[in-house]
Amino acid sequence: MENALTVNSPPGDFVGEQLSPGEIIGGGRRFHHSFTAIGSHDQPTEPDGTIGQACRGRLRFALGLGLALAAMPAMAHSQAVETDPARPSESRRVQVVVKLVKSQQYAPKVSLTGSLEPRFSTNIAFRISGKIEQRLVEVGDHITADQVLARLDPQVQQANLDSARAGLSSAQALLIQASATFDRQTELLKTGFTTRQTYDEAQQGLRTQQAAVESAKAAVGIAEEQLGYAELTAGVAGIITARNAETGQVVQAGQTVFTIAQGGPRDAVFDVFEALLTDPPSPNVQVFLQADPSVVVTGTVREISPTIDPSSGTVKLKVGLDSVPPQMSLGAIVVGIGAFRPRPAIVIPRSALFRWDGEPAVWLFDSKSRTVSPRVIKIDRYAGEQLVLSEGVASGDSVVTAGIQFLRPGQVVLLGAEEQAP
Repeated sequence: MENALTVNSPPGDFVGEQLSPGEIIGGGRRFHHSFTAIGSHDQPTEPDGTIGQACRGRLRFALGLGLALAAMPAMAHSQAVETDPARPSESRRVQVVVKLVKSQQYAPKVSLTGSLEPRFSTNIAFRISGKIEQRLVEVGDHITADQVLARLDPQVQQANLDSARAGLSSAQALLIQASATFDRQTELLKTGFTTRQTYDEAQQGLRTQQAAVESAKAAVGIAEEQLGYAELTAGVAGIITARNAETGQVVQAGQTVFTIAQGGPRDAVFDVFEALLTDPPSPNVQVFLQADPSVVVTGTVREISPTIDPSSGTVKLKVGLDSVPPQMSLGAIVVGIGAFRPRPAIVIPRSALFRWDGEPAVWLFDSKSRTVSPRVIKIDRYAGEQLVLSEGVASGDSVVTAGIQFLRPGQVVLLGAEEQAP
């Protein structure tokens, strides 16, 4: 059974109206709501026929719900207005830092790794063939010019010397005999007891034996010299840097046995790619130890090889060091830094770099429209925190250096700061 409902309200509430089932009055308007009509058999009523306290609470809840549903469209409209991207506000614009780019003189530097080598190096070898009997020095030994480094077995050379000395003795004996014969023929010729022909023959024999003695003496000298060649002396002062033969090994005349690095100036030797030499660096090069960068000397480019190593495709470059500290020993790993001649270039901070479609790019700022746009660039080289460009940015362009992660093409931005190019 459906009943008309009357609500007793305290002062200030709506009163005195009959409500049909499903109808609520609030704020001077009627709201239709579907709920089951309250009958005398469903809810308790007061003695005067009005709805009880529990029913009054339900009516208030329904009234609040209706008001909330009526206010939601207005709230949604207000929120949509605030989040509309077509209405940019000053507070929501991205703030960026821009640098005005200008062409400047840039001297790129190149760093190379090489080794310290002697400027003058000598290969030492025996002058005669033979079997090495003694080896007296090791790699790394400091030697003097007259020091003996190794010896050959001298048996053959000693035998040759003995034979040459015997030949000299024989020639000297024959010379004595020829001299006596000539003296006798001279006396006989004076008294007329010999012929002129016999005298001339005695004189010829004397001269022949004199020549034979001289020849025998030369043979002895050669044999003595050959015996001396059995000892290998340094000839120059320096350091043994290589050993190519061992005791007991048979070596040929001229075969390298030791390599000696002479004392004096040193060279820092680098293998560089040919492309770096198309624009040769300045003559002065700083060279320091890789193990201790505090040990630094300055050298000059002394030699550039005219040929390319076919196995590595590099060119050998030598930097002369007239004086080196004791820490720079032979074979030490060194690093050389040279600067190329200055040339005009566009240099930008590394913080401006990002990727656009897989290519390196920067954001350019248009001062008239105050918008940004991407520009693909080509990088010539990385120089610490700077980039040297070959294409993409011209002198006078404004490059965004901070805030690039928040940008999109055509976006209006706020200029936070503008850096001037040096």
